[in-house]
Amino acid sequence: MSKKACYRIRNWSKYNEALVKRGSITFWFSDDAIKSWESRERTGLRGRPQAYTDVAIQCMLMIRSVFHLPLRGLEGFTSSLITMLNLDLSCPDYTTVCKRCKSLNIRLPKLVKPGQKLHVLVDSSGFKIYGEGEWKTRKHGISKRRTWRKLHIAVCAETQSIVGAVLTTNDISDSQVFAPLLDGIDSPIDSVYGDGAYDAVDCYDICDSHNARLIAPPRRGAKKSSSDTLYGFLAYRDQAISMIEKLGGDETARKEWKKRSGYHKRSLVETQFFRLKTIFGSNLRSRMFDNQAVESFARCAALNMMTGLGMPQSYKVPI
Repeated sequence: MSKKACYRIRNWSKYNEALVKRGSITFWFSDDAIKSWESRERTGLRGRPQAYTDVAIQCMLMIRSVFHLPLRGLEGFTSSLITMLNLDLSCPDYTTVCKRCKSLNIRLPKLVKPGQKLHVLVDSSGFKIYGEGEWKTRKHGISKRRTWRKLHIAVCAETQSIVGAVLTTNDISDSQVFAPLLDGIDSPIDSVYGDGAYDAVDCYDICDSHNARLIAPPRRGAKKSSSDTLYGFLAYRDQAISMIEKLGGDETARKEWKKRSGYHKRSLVETQFFRLKTIFGSNLRSRMFDNQAVESFARCAALNMMTGLGMPQSYKVPI
């Protein structure tokens, strides 16, 4: 950092946070993070105990995701922040962050009220881990070394926060991860909105086990459940098929069903993926799968903190 840069330290007694401001970027460490930074737990097992808690490692991973830093640069950047804040803390070295990242349990910040029934939006998108760029792929085709990971997320429609996330390889379908994705949500679920990839009997059964209804467009040419194989959780699907048939059964009828059922709420989860890739990038830096999963969850946690600070309010204005 340049010596000419002006740093200003402000102490807010109301929020009890230490802030360092440079330009339009503000950094802070809350009291909870400062108190739980260094580990004092003794397991009684052989070997040296851990010097830093999971809170410290998660904090550094979130800083790394926001500022696109390598591990060595992350150590120097965090050490500078601690020095400018005059905090009595030590900074974990980059090897410690790399080793602890594998087994770290990332907790997503909660932006929903306890007991609130959620309207959940689910979708998946790919994050590249290695391979050629887009120009070479378009020019010479896809090579065998080009691959990516699929991040499956569940978004709350009211708060637009990520309430669940699962990382898989690129050969796993969306319906296969539907159960662990919903199982990771602590709050009760009222309804789930998904695209046609979730139009499967297993997905309707999983939603029924959560006392929720699945709103997904039926596949083209879908038929109602026969009388001898009728399940209660398939009633929503049969109702959707009946409505589409009454409206004409063509693409216009499907669009009208989407409007009446509120299916277009699902576009908010695509907006979250756009924010994830715009802010943090579409590539994953880690090379091991477990580290890639933790890196993805750290990005989701950082995005939830940004969402909690405030979202823009969009409305029409007269011309």
